[in-house]
Amino acid sequence: MRSDIKAWFGSLARAGYAARGMIYAVIGFFAALAAIGGGEAMGSRDALGTLLDSAGGSVLAALLVAGLVFYAVWRFIQAVFDADGHGTDAKALAIRAGLLASAVTYATLASYTLSLMQGGDGGEGGGDWAQMLSGIVGARAVSFMLALVLAGAGIAHIVKAVRERYARNMDADAAAMRIIHPVAKTGLIARGGIFMVLAFLLVTRSVSGGDQAGTRDALEFVQGLPFGWLLLSLTGAGLIAFAVYSFALARYRRVDMNRVPV
Repeated sequence: MRSDIKAWFGSLARAGYAARGMIYAVIGFFAALAAIGGGEAMGSRDALGTLLDSAGGSVLAALLVAGLVFYAVWRFIQAVFDADGHGTDAKALAIRAGLLASAVTYATLASYTLSLMQGGDGGEGGGDWAQMLSGIVGARAVSFMLALVLAGAGIAHIVKAVRERYARNMDADAAAMRIIHPVAKTGLIARGGIFMVLAFLLVTRSVSGGDQAGTRDALEFVQGLPFGWLLLSLTGAGLIAFAVYSFALARYRRVDMNRVPV
């Protein structure tokens, strides 16, 4: 892959981080608003619908589709070609599997957004591949596998925040990092917490024969806990911090394409 193409793709991958940031900014804002009784918590698809209904929604939708596709491709490259140099031991393979799952998730969101742009309702979207897998190995087995992946991702986010591992792949000076550190830690811990709640909901709903769970379900679960308004407020603020962290990645993330074969 020529150096000019690598540089070009780096810009596209950063656009993907910005698209992710926009989605989480909406999710976090409405979670904080729901905490004080001003609205309802949202998942990723709800957030996309809100963005599309805003002023200039058609232009924004096109940018979002492009950004989500770029981000999905970047995640695929991270997973398959090990762009960040995780390695091939058990821990590294687990991380790369999570990156591959992220690629599928964001590709699905891109497809969902495109469907909304064309006047559809988004269809089943991300449920298709999960339903296909459920037909092969069983719905309960799939739920437990997804719960395990989400729990692992949640723990990884929290460890990444505490140990400041996110800084390894950021080309930012000391002054910028002093601002990024608290934002990144807050955002990663909040998102990690959501993943842990989702893992719990998947397991409990699988046992009881209930439906699958998404981000909105996790936020509503948090809201239903004792002092739920406070917990949801903090979670919403944390997800807004994750959005800001995503924007920081769009600016400072190192996108290394050297491991990708020409």
